[in-house]
Amino acid sequence: MHSRIMLSRSLKFSRLASLLLACLLAAISIPSAAAQQNLPNGLTKRVVGDYGYWSKYQTPPYSAAQIPYHKLTHINHAGVGFDSTGTLSVPVGPQNEFLEPELNYRAHAAGVKVLLLLGGDFTGLEASGQVQTLVDNIVAFEEQYGYDGVDLDWEYPETTGDRAFLVNLVARLRTANPNYVLSVDAAPWGGYGYALGALQTWIDYVNVMMYDCAGPWTAHGQLNSPIFWDNRDPAPYECQPGGSAAGAAQIFLKGIPAAQINMGTPFYGYRYGQINQIFQLCPIAATSPDGACDNTAQSDNYSAFKPLINKHGWYTLYDNIALVPYMLKVDGSDGYITYDDAFSTYYRVYYSDWQLGLGGTFMWSLDADYDGSSQDLMDAMYNASVSTSK
Repeated sequence: MHSRIMLSRSLKFSRLASLLLACLLAAISIPSAAAQQNLPNGLTKRVVGDYGYWSKYQTPPYSAAQIPYHKLTHINHAGVGFDSTGTLSVPVGPQNEFLEPELNYRAHAAGVKVLLLLGGDFTGLEASGQVQTLVDNIVAFEEQYGYDGVDLDWEYPETTGDRAFLVNLVARLRTANPNYVLSVDAAPWGGYGYALGALQTWIDYVNVMMYDCAGPWTAHGQLNSPIFWDNRDPAPYECQPGGSAAGAAQIFLKGIPAAQINMGTPFYGYRYGQINQIFQLCPIAATSPDGACDNTAQSDNYSAFKPLINKHGWYTLYDNIALVPYMLKVDGSDGYITYDDAFSTYYRVYYSDWQLGLGGTFMWSLDADYDGSSQDLMDAMYNASVSTSK
């Protein structure tokens, strides 16, 4: 399988360059989508960035000062949770401060909306019946600190009651403030867990989390986020249904209009320590309690993988069906990295926005491709999102 996917470097880049040129030429004839929400920065497609408050304490630090607001339409500010009583949990204190007034100020100056990305004890809240308490607390928090809406992350509703509860929560938020931007994060393999038909009445859009096909929970070295599904994958059950951008879009387009869908693109990937080929079975899977790769597969940001591209004993290949890169060791020893680079990010966004006609794209997370001076993936995402009809 490895030999079928491996290409010589000259042939590989020739084909990629040809494909990119074809995409750009095809894009010229695609009409501009109708403006969706008076989007800023000359964009007609949403470009949504997830921003975790903890990234300002990283090395290098990534804070409100580093965010390229002119390349975004919305920011989801992550880090606040809630419990079964509807009480918000807001990190505070030195090296753990969620609130960042400069974020909202700079975003609003650029016309960018800032949403509170909320996860929490959804099932506990459902059981307690304190949903209105949570809504009231959210409204008070947003009014006090100048937020523009809510992005709900529940992975994921499993029962009919769960699905109805999520609709109820979103409806109450919409009623509390008709001007809120409201979104729901949804895993593609859990697409059936979201009552999309009912949700679409209340939300602005859904963020399809098209990533984490690879990870410690699978037994094989999957691709983190294929654009198209490679049928040579020997373990499709680890990712399907919705194991590619194309497949995930098909699932969600059955339940919600294209304009209300944002396709996810990851700014991170996974490094495997015990395999040396794509789709290979982790040896530890035979003895691990869950039959998976477990701690032999670890997540890391693109900024950590970027220095390894064709350097330091690693070389980059492309799955020529999935259209995403991966790395192997030059000497054939154990080591496999699945990630996205600027090309795959550009093409995923181009394909989602202009070929599928979706409303936009989003990423996890804004800091993950920052190397202290540049953001290759952010640049690619923005460039692919710019209207091609101008």
